Amino acid sequence: MSEHIVRHLSAADPVMAALIAAVGPYQLEADEAEHPFQSLAHAIAHQQLNGTAAATILRRLVEACGAGSFPTPEWVLKTPAQRLRKAGFSFAKVAALKDLAAKTLDNVVPAHAALLELPDEEIVARLTQVRGVGRWTVEMLLLFRLGRPDVLPVDDFGVRAGFRAAYGLKSMPHPKVLAAFGERWRPYRSAAAWYLWRALELSRAGTLPEPAQKLRMPRVKLRRSVRKKKTAARATRPVKRTPVRKPRRTGTLRNRRARRARK
Repeated sequence: MSEHIVRHLSAADPVMAALIAAVGPYQLEADEAEHPFQSLAHAIAHQQLNGTAAATILRRLVEACGAGSFPTPEWVLKTPAQRLRKAGFSFAKVAALKDLAAKTLDNVVPAHAALLELPDEEIVARLTQVRGVGRWTVEMLLLFRLGRPDVLPVDDFGVRAGFRAAYGLKSMPHPKVLAAFGERWRPYRSAAAWYLWRALELSRAGTLPEPAQKLRMPRVKLRRSVRKKKTAARATRPVKRTPVRKPRRTGTLRNRRARRARK
């Protein structure tokens, strides 16, 4: 299957073909199945923290549960917020955990087997209802837990930076532009994302091949709201005005009154 994916991407894009030749076989495989509640709880714990700190918080959470395994949604809901705070979760993350637990029990966040039956966008729509869970978090679940083949996380820094390096761009691509360009990689955009992550690694190591051809990015119109913000910003800039000088008056007040009287 990976050979078929590699052939498809190489035929669709010469730059991607050179990157594939430099990296080697596609090796992204989904991790062992676990309940989405646990996957999303891990994601919430990792927000704005390095891996070591997040792992410590999660270990304390398991210890606080006392069952030797990851807490259940029922346990998270009934546990006082202060106890979760002692494990290292911030107030915002405690609120997100409790909301995740509640939506799991309400089946907004279904079990792993149920997720397998749902299309990607429906999974995104359901799981992003959880407080603190955005599209990027769900896309990582689609990639690394469910093994979906056609996910392109255009908001991911590594994907955008890898694309910039592999295609010789001067600046980071806008997510909408990257999404438009990535249409040529369908239906294997997950593999393309994996190779873009590897491109960033090669770039840091100094072994990334030069782009096979000069890239012309697709033009994407800005949203009207973005244009309005830019127009409003220009409209609110202070305008430099040239001061108007008043005509100079000559003579004393008595002399001026005398001249007016003679007229």
